[in-house]
Amino acid sequence: MLEITPFYAGLLALLFVALSARVIRQRIAANVSIGDGADASFLQRVRVQANCAEYAPFGLLLLAMAELQGMPGWSVHGLGAMLFLGRVSHAVGLGSEPQIMQARQVGMVLTFVMLVLAALANIYLSIL
Repeated sequence: MLEITPFYAGLLALLFVALSARVIRQRIAANVSIGDGADASFLQRVRVQANCAEYAPFGLLLLAMAELQGMPGWSVHGLGAMLFLGRVSHAVGLGSEPQIMQARQVGMVLTFVMLVLAALANIYLSIL
């Protein structure tokens, strides 16, 4: 049974809703129904939201599989925290004007390290 992953899924869902709300507010303000209205600032908000949507689900899937295979709780928390903090850091860095490149880079590094560690853990746990 999953006991830890749902916590990080909840945190990431709240982050995604917050990022989506930023896009919706900009859509309403710019009166843009589809696309980005050729507005660089709006495109930036859309990409922040989309980047979260691209990475968070895969990270959560790997996290859940590792937890279900019996990964120790502290490890699941460590990976979940890396994913969440990585996504927050990336969103802050990419979503700021001007961009905060260091935050964006830290976010991607945390996310990629989490994905690689979770992938390797899943492979290891599946062959035991």
